[in-house]
Formats: sequence, structure tokens, C-alpha cells
Amino acid sequence: MSLMAVKIIFQPSGLRGRVEEGISLLEAARQLGVDIESVCGSTEICGKCKVKIEAGYFAKFNLDSQMSHLSGLSGEERGVLTEKEIAENYRLACSTRIYGDVLVFVPEESRGKKQVVLEQGKERLFKLNPAVRKIPLEVEAATLGDLRGDFERIRDALAASCGLTKDLTIDFPVLCNLPNILRYERSKNRRITDKGMPLTKDTWNVTVTIWNNREIILVEPGLIEHCVGLAVDVGTTTVVAYLCDLKNGKVLDMDSMMNPQVRYGEDVLSRISYVMMNESGMRHMRDAIIEGINTLTCRLAEKNGFLPEDIVDVVMVFNTVMQHAALGIEPKFLGRSPFIAGVKSSMNIKARDLGIKVCQTSYVHTLPIAAGFVGADNVGVLIAEEPYREQEKIRMCIDIGTNGEIDIGNADKMLCTSCATGPALEGAQIKFGMRAAPGAIEKARIDPETIEISYKVIGQEQFYPELKTTGAKGICGSGIIDIVAELFKAGIIQSNGRFNMGLNSNRIRKGEDGKPEYVVAWAEETSIGKDITFNQADVRAVQLAKAALYVGANYLMEKLGVDCIDSIVLAGAFGNFIDRESAMVIGMIPDCDLANVVAAGNAAGDGAKLALFDVDKREEAAWIAREIEFIETAIEPDFQKRFVAAMAFPHAGDKFPHIQHLLDKIPKP
Repeated sequence: MSLMAVKIIFQPSGLRGRVEEGISLLEAARQLGVDIESVCGSTEICGKCKVKIEAGYFAKFNLDSQMSHLSGLSGEERGVLTEKEIAENYRLACSTRIYGDVLVFVPEESRGKKQVVLEQGKERLFKLNPAVRKIPLEVEAATLGDLRGDFERIRDALAASCGLTKDLTIDFPVLCNLPNILRYERSKNRRITDKGMPLTKDTWNVTVTIWNNREIILVEPGLIEHCVGLAVDVGTTTVVAYLCDLKNGKVLDMDSMMNPQVRYGEDVLSRISYVMMNESGMRHMRDAIIEGINTLTCRLAEKNGFLPEDIVDVVMVFNTVMQHAALGIEPKFLGRSPFIAGVKSSMNIKARDLGIKVCQTSYVHTLPIAAGFVGADNVGVLIAEEPYREQEKIRMCIDIGTNGEIDIGNADKMLCTSCATGPALEGAQIKFGMRAAPGAIEKARIDPETIEISYKVIGQEQFYPELKTTGAKGICGSGIIDIVAELFKAGIIQSNGRFNMGLNSNRIRKGEDGKPEYVVAWAEETSIGKDITFNQADVRAVQLAKAALYVGANYLMEKLGVDCIDSIVLAGAFGNFIDRESAMVIGMIPDCDLANVVAAGNAAGDGAKLALFDVDKREEAAWIAREIEFIETAIEPDFQKRFVAAMAFPHAGDKFPHIQHLLDKIPKP
């Protein structure tokens, strides 16, 4: 068999390239800068380099990934992998050789270094008024003279002690076990040995968990003092979960991971495509995200001394496609005009129906969505930031991701829209782009006089050239924005995005494809043994993404009747880490006083937490989702004209007075 280059994509890192046919998956990973654990030194005994092969055609990548493109299963692999893992296409990267195009998903436990995920939001004031509360209760014991049923006995006790009406219902599985719980022998319950209230002849002592003052979702013997809930933000790229104390309003702990669905596509449209083109696509997508949520849930519970079933309330936010994938709602019509969601309103779903490993009789509350691609995560941002409470000033909230959501307005009126920014800003369509992980270039500055660059890599404190060997592997989103802005400010690329090849620098050259590129890091500085460059196609990808965002913001300003913005809130991980000046220099965001452009951290996650702690926030979310007006920018007659104008740096016509002093310094070709 003659040797040739085959295409391989590693998820969730997004790193990809062509490698020589016949090398191992582990060797291919190392060539492309993908960190995979290999404790045994590739002797096929530790099982740490376990990866999953995704079989099928992936239209987004034009990639046909098949198990037949790999070497056969070795005896060593059979000794390490379980039958279930073999059936699910798991292989050991060190012993599996590649002979055709494949898409490889690296499970979290096999990854050498963890992706940088934004978990923190900011301190916010809220009222502690959760949907779920635990009530210690003394219930009159049954006697021959009192023939009430056990449920009626509890309902009467709650009415007498808490004023709850007798319309209170009870979850059926709780009812089925109620007689045993009320007559529980205290010594058999290890969890209330120290805290349990002693049983007497006249009373049965229990703790009743009530949901929304309407339904009994749990009855436990004795006194149970803890009451914990879970807030989950399911993003296209990452999933973040927060374990919260519903009695004191504190976040006990948080954890995160890459969204396991990344293996099926890096943006929402590619995942819709995967569902449509693969018979079991929907099941695979849903199983992946539920498994991810359960992994985070179990890790948080164990770390903090709880059992997963101790979690008695859950709030989830997600973009619209992620919502459909997690709930099992057919998503294909979201990919077709008029882009209608299966459900817009908030929902309360039993955890057992979703397969989420918390108290099975508890509810999972999902925030509502505002429009087709303005999802519950954006509503979470709104109830966290509350721009609709501004009396006079105009505030804009921008959540930048593979799909960008924009809100603008104040107490008088709120508008919103969504923009298909694509995954370029997260590195997916950039030649040396990668996720924000150790080894990614996250900051950069270019000297306009010498054309030399200084940059910082995640995991390193010093900048190059202070640090001669940086271990750089690629460029993450914040680094991409910095590099484009710096190329423009130094006159290396012009306003139209084209390279100025007349500059005298060995960093500016033509690549192997004959197209212009700038050398960001020389091979000897990196850990991948090759020059890391930023080329003409990379610039174009950023132009498309930033233009989509700017045009969306521009239309909202016009519809609201304003020509300037008082403040901009950048929500989400990307907004938190990018340089505000760089973003404005390339025209990603409208002109605004940079002092009033602020990062809000994971505002969507904050919104989920607020809705977990305060049931009134759920009503507020339902209200704003109804009241905010969605603007579909793509159907505007002059959309294409505006989009083309927004492709220029910072814009072909619009003025940016707050950064004009920077633009004036740019060398003219």
C-alpha cells in the first residue's frame, strides 16, 4: 500500500490536519498538538490513551469517518477495552493505525490538559426564594380511632403547620413508598443516625420536600437539613454546572467540561445536519449531553459529600439547538426557514424523564427562549444583567459564541437578534486555531516598526520573546482577535483584509498554497515542530464572523432609533477573555467608550443560578422572553450591502470616534 496523507480531526480540541497513512492515532495527535494521556509509554497496557472513533459522514467537514479506515483491533486492546467500549468504537490511540479519514473524540479522562472553561460570573444581588424547600414535620401516628390515609395525614399536618392548602399533590412514586417512610425504623437509615428526630408513639417525624408549594416530591424519615440544587449552562462548546445551597443562597462548588456533542460538529448547524444525515443521530446527540451532565453532577455531589439524589431542583439554560438535543425534541426544523422551535415557553420536566441523575422525583426547569436562535441562555443573560431596568441609558448585551446573540434597549423597549458568527472566533476555521487550552496563544502585540510579534501562551506567565521556547500549539479565540487587530494596526493587512506584501519582513511570506501569511511563531518556539502562521484565509474567516456580529448590532440600533450606545456588556467566555480594544479596532462591536465596555463572565450561568435561587426570576424570564422583540436581520433588503461594508476593518463607512486616535496611527500602504 502506497503511503499518502489522510485527514484526521480530533475533538473536542478542534485540531485537525493531514498525516501520513499508517501512523498511530497517538502519533498523529502529537503531530497536531493534541494532548492524550499515555502513562505506559505506548506499551498498550495502561488504557489511558482511550479514544472514541465517530463513524459516519460529517457534512460540515466533508469527512467520511469509518472504522474500516483503521487497523484491526489488537489483542492488547481486547485485553484493556470492555466489550461495551469495543461495541461503541473505542480504541487505544497508541496501537491503532490510520489508513483513511477519521474523526476522533478524545474523552475527558484521556485528555492530557484540561480545556480552559469560564465558570465564574460576577457577584449579583438576589432574593432567596427557591422553588423547592424542605419542611420538617411531625405527623400524627395512625390509630384505630383515626382512619385517615398516610398522604391525607401529611397534607393535614402541612396545612396546620405551614398554611399549605389541601390541594397539595404528591408524586406517584413518593406516594407508593410513603407508608414505609412514615413507619421507618431510625436505626436503618445511615444518613439520619446523627441528625434524625427520634420517633415516638404519638408522632411520625419526617422531612417533606415541596415543589412550588404545589407538589410533594420527596418524603424522608427524620430531620434532613441540607437542601441542594443544580444550575447547568449547556453551551455549544462547553457545559458548566453549579452545585447550590438552597437554604443560604451560596454556590457550593462548580465544575465544567467540553460539550461531548462537539464530536458531532462544532456549531449548531453542523449538529442539526448530523441528526438529519444519520439515522441514530438524535439518540447519539442526546445521550452524549445527558451523559456529560450526569458526569458533572456525580463529580460535584461526591466532592461535596452528597449523593446525586440529594439534588432536589435543577435549572438548565442552553441555546435553542442544545435545548432540543438535550430534551430530545426534533431539531431539524430549526435549520429551515422560518426557524421555529419545538417549544418557546419554560418547562418543568421530571428528572427521571430526562435521565438526569438527581432526585428522580424532582423537576428540571428550563428557561424560555425568545426566538428561533435566541435561546434560554440569552434569557439567562438578560435576567442576570437586567438591561430592561435601565431608565434612560441604552445598554447592549453581546454573547459571542458560534452563534452570537445581541440584546439592546432599556426600560422603554428591548430588541434582540442572533448572528451566525460560526466557529472561526473559537479557532475552528483557522489553520492553527484551537480551543482555549494550555499551549494556545491567547494574547499578541506587533511592533509596527519592526513587524516583530510578542505573544503569551496559556500556561506560561512570560511573553515571547522573553520566553524563547513557548510550547505554543496554536491560537485560541482571544489570540485570534488580537492578531487580526495587530496585523491591521501595524499595516500588515489593509482595511479590506488583504496582506501588504510590500513590507520588508521575513514574517510576511507566501505559504505552501501560494497565499500570503504572517509567521506568528517559528517552529523552534513551538511544541508542534512547525511554524504557526496566520494566513489570508484566516483573516477572511474572521471578517465574516465579525461582520455578522456588527451588522446584527447595527440593525438593532437602527430599529431602536439610536445612533450611539452608552454601554456594552460582553457575556460568555469569549467576551470575558478578548481584548476590548482589539474587538473594536477590527469592528466586531459598535463604537462605544471603552471604559463602558465590560465583561460579565458567564452571565448565562448566572441567570440559571438566579432562577434556581429565586422562583420569581423564572417569572421574570418568562416575561422578558415574551416582551423582547426579535429582529430577523437576514431578511432585510439591504443586508448583503451592509454585510459587505462590515467586512472592512473596522468598517467601510461607519465612524469609530472612541478609537480614532488608534486608527490615525495605522501606516498607509
